[in-house]
Formats: sequence, C-alpha cells, structure tokens
Amino acid sequence: MLKRIDVKNMLLAIGLIILVSCNSKSKREEAIEAIPVAFSVSRLDQEFAQAQPSELPKLKQKYPAFFPEQFPDSLWLQRMQDTLPKQLAAAVATVFPSEASIESELHSVFQHIKYDRPNFVVPDVVTVISDVDYRNKVIATDSVLVIGLDNYLGAEHPFYEGVKHYISKNLRPSQLAPDVASVYAEQWVATPRQRTFLAQLLYFGKQLYLKDLWLPDATDAEKIGYTEAEWQWAIENEEEIWRYFIEEEVLYSTDPKLATRFIVDAPFSKFYLEIDNESPGRIGSFIGWQIVRAYMENNDIPLAQLMTLDPETLFRQSKYKPNKQP
Repeated sequence: MLKRIDVKNMLLAIGLIILVSCNSKSKREEAIEAIPVAFSVSRLDQEFAQAQPSELPKLKQKYPAFFPEQFPDSLWLQRMQDTLPKQLAAAVATVFPSEASIESELHSVFQHIKYDRPNFVVPDVVTVISDVDYRNKVIATDSVLVIGLDNYLGAEHPFYEGVKHYISKNLRPSQLAPDVASVYAEQWVATPRQRTFLAQLLYFGKQLYLKDLWLPDATDAEKIGYTEAEWQWAIENEEEIWRYFIEEEVLYSTDPKLATRFIVDAPFSKFYLEIDNESPGRIGSFIGWQIVRAYMENNDIPLAQLMTLDPETLFRQSKYKPNKQP
C-alpha cells in the first residue's frame, strides 16, 4: 500500500538538503577566498602602442623576454608605425580600459587553483597584442602568464570577420578566465599512456572537470566553449551520442581519425549522419566530462589521484549513464 506523502516533512527534508549543500559549498569557497595571491598585470599591449621610437630601449629592458635578441630593432620600430597593431590596441583599450577587470577574474581563478594545488606558483601577467593569434590566446610559463587581449574583443567584432564562426564565437571577454583555467588544467592532467578513444575522452573530461572547480561562476557552456544553444543540443542528445559510441564500438579504438571527428575543435562533430550540422564540435570531450563528473559523484578520492587515474578504472567505477530526456 502506498504511503501518504507528508508534504510538511518532505519540504523540511528538502530544505535541510539544500542548506547542507549550500554550507558545504560555502565552506570551500570561504577557504578559497581566504587564500592570499599576489601578482601583477603588466599592460605591454598599451605600453608598446603608446611608446615613441626613442622609448624602445626602455621597453626592451623592462620586457626582455618579449624582444628576442635575434630580432633587430628595425622590426620593432616598424611595428610601432604599423597601422594594424595600433588599431588592435585601440580596440583592446575599449574592452579592457584598465587592469581591474583582468585582475578580478584572474585573482579568483588563481585562488581556486592554489586551493587544489598548494604548490602552484601564481604567475605575473603580461598582456599583449598578438595580431589575433587565436591558437595561442593564453601562454603559461613557470612564472609568467601571457594573454593576447586582442583575442577577446567580442564574437562579432569587425577584426574577426575573416575568422570562422566556430572560432570567433569564443573570442569574447567572458572566455578569458575559462581559457586561463584550460591552460593550467592541461598542465595538471597526466597524458594517457593508452591511445584509445576512451583515454582521450577522459583526458579532456578531466580538464573540464577542473574547470568545474576553478570557475564556479561560469556556465557549463562557457567552460567548454559552446553557445547556450550548442550546450542545450549536447544535453538533449547525450543518450543518443553515447549509444552511437557504444554501437559503433569506438571506445577502445585507436583510430586517430576519431579525435578529428569528436575531440578537435571544429564547426561540428562528425557522426556521418544527418545530425552532423546540428551538433557542436568536441562532443567527445563533452561525453568525457560527464563520465568524470559521474566518477567523482560515486567515488571519494583526492583530486591529485584523479589526475593520474587510468581510463579503464575511471570508466568502470564511474557507473556512467547518460541523462535521458523526456
């Protein structure tokens, strides 16, 4: 016989669950907010754009790593007079007029990374004009983080007219923090020894899971670089994507073409079906992310151990089941 639902007690229980969940989250965030991080943001992009030719020696002395000795001064002097870098610098100054917004976003990211990786060395930041080198938007060395701010002017900016949409959609200010998190996530996740498609899925899935932890205010779409429509498509088709991977027996395949079809950034994923044009690229990374999330929901292990956990164990113990849509 079905028991009558006690609405009052049910609401109380739900309230307690929410309260415990919020308190648990706030404890982590409170601990993170208390972590001191100190770094500088140097605007080489603006300094170079505003410099006179006579000030080149001073810039070279201040930023020696950015003026390699093998390049003659004539190259830099020519660039100072070049129209395009000046136009890019002017556009960047409009979107990023000061260091404040950059410092604010990166301060939070660095705190979150430091919480999970106590030995993380917080880098100083140097912003540059990269001539829209969107393949290298963010570069991290041991002590310096270089950001090409001309890659974050907004998806519809005129400077991006010749850039394919699947790339330009992420050339916006809101992607700066996710891109920085990506660089450091990639450094932490161990490269898989296996060459299987499953190993690649989980390699990128681990990186996206770190972004869950390091970007608490970002949307899932921003973390993976999808539009909201693309994210919704992935969620609604998760079960069908997974069924395809299982039926086509690709999980343990070592075919290198699978990465091109489902992991490499692209206009769409390549199932070789009618749905291809509707799908976003990197759908394999999306699935890997969901598997890692499932694993962490069902297992209690240190984060550092997850970074080196072998793909087969992770997959088996994740008990992953794709979300079913009504």
